[in-house]
Amino acid sequence: MNTYEKIFGTGPRGLLFSALLLGATAYLVPHVGLPSVHGIPLVGWISLGVSVVLTAALVVWSVKSLPVDARGERLVDTGAFRYFRHPLYAAFLLFFNFGLALYLDNWLYVIWALAQHPVWHLNIRGEEALMRTAFPGEYEEYCKTTGRFFPKLPRPAGGQ
Repeated sequence: MNTYEKIFGTGPRGLLFSALLLGATAYLVPHVGLPSVHGIPLVGWISLGVSVVLTAALVVWSVKSLPVDARGERLVDTGAFRYFRHPLYAAFLLFFNFGLALYLDNWLYVIWALAQHPVWHLNIRGEEALMRTAFPGEYEEYCKTTGRFFPKLPRPAGGQ
């Protein structure tokens, strides 16, 4: 794992894909003619504000949970990484994209926000392969208990 991969992972490539999809969506909106989601500007502003706060909180928590000098050196499964294998990416996929979609107030942007999930699942396969190589066995066990972008719900005691 080189220094660039330790610091940035696959984030820059994923952001490029996300931006390209957003640009394509913005181009399509006037041509497709889908209705607005809510039609109330205040709802859009509130949604965007809440999503920015939640995104920033998860980003800060993620950075504090995994200092740059620890990246690629040890498997961190505490802090934000206790709930998400990729908390920085999850911050944008879960919060920011949907807040932006509601702010932009068109169903096509909601579809864009949903379309980010398969794009990012494909994007991080290489990053996860690096983690499996760097932490054989340990990373597989971590994956069993920690969700990629969504926290895994605990199973009931004695349940399947």
